[in-house]
Amino acid sequence: MAWRGCVFTSLTGQQLTRFKHGLQQQRAFRRPAKKTEVRRGGEEEVGPSHSPASQPWSPSPLTPRRDLRRLLKPLVFTVGYEALKSRVQSYFDELRADWLEKLRPQKQGDFRKEVNQWWNSLSKGQRVVTGIIAANLLVYCCWKVPSLQRTMLRYFTSDPSASKAVCSSMLLSTFSHQHLLHLSANMWALWSFSSSAVSMLGPEQFLAVYLSAGVISTMASYVAKTITGRFGPSLGASGAIMTILAAVCIKMPEAKLAIVFLPMFTFTAGNALAAIVAMDTAGVVLGWRVLDHAAHLGGSLWYILYGHELIWKNRDSLVQMWHNLRTGGPGGGGGGGAGAV
Repeated sequence: MAWRGCVFTSLTGQQLTRFKHGLQQQRAFRRPAKKTEVRRGGEEEVGPSHSPASQPWSPSPLTPRRDLRRLLKPLVFTVGYEALKSRVQSYFDELRADWLEKLRPQKQGDFRKEVNQWWNSLSKGQRVVTGIIAANLLVYCCWKVPSLQRTMLRYFTSDPSASKAVCSSMLLSTFSHQHLLHLSANMWALWSFSSSAVSMLGPEQFLAVYLSAGVISTMASYVAKTITGRFGPSLGASGAIMTILAAVCIKMPEAKLAIVFLPMFTFTAGNALAAIVAMDTAGVVLGWRVLDHAAHLGGSLWYILYGHELIWKNRDSLVQMWHNLRTGGPGGGGGGGAGAV
């Protein structure tokens, strides 16, 4: 080490500077060259020279040309994006408006207007049946109240062995349904035949026939239960509906009917009525207890044997009799001091 120190000390100052400069070049590091600057007093100052980055930029020969065709694709994308954005925005605005309209509470006038439009769209028969369906729905809801179960069993089920409410339940049980499937099937059948039945009988006579059929079909059920000794509560509008069905089938025997679940199979109304009567007769004779076949058969036969033969065919004389009762006689409330009732 002492020898190396002697070697470096024997070098002159100029040789030492050259040695350091070569060593820096080998390390790939080069200091900027000193540049002399002249001050005001004529003195020179040594400083670093400006770097190449500080020199002014001059265009190189590789600069792209000004070609407007380069803007075609961006222009098409911009126009397409704006068009798509406007369509999507309008769609969501309409969707939000509909959603807010549904959430917004309707005014009382708007609700009444919709109800009036729905009511006016119904036929005369459907309007009459709407009240009957509403009454059946009300009774069905009462069955779902636990505190009303004893009252419903006493007054809204028909059973000849019951000690109380034997007579009133003959009519009230016609509007009683304990299960939703039973209610839906009966009300759908009543709604289907209501227009034809009301147009044939008239609203007033339709209601009279329906209520009478409910009582008479329950009486037929009482007779069958008392003779066979198979007592038990019954309920439902099937007996009254069978009377309406018999009226339509007798009036229009060639009309085409179909089962709701099998619409591809059609049959005439006359054949349908004959098949129903035969099935209910077999149910009464064989003692089938799934349905109250005696009530069904009683409703059908009441209109076939009594209603159609004695009332419908002789309705003119009955109407004239009713007119005479209202006007006080054939003279329409004439002399003799007879007044209108």
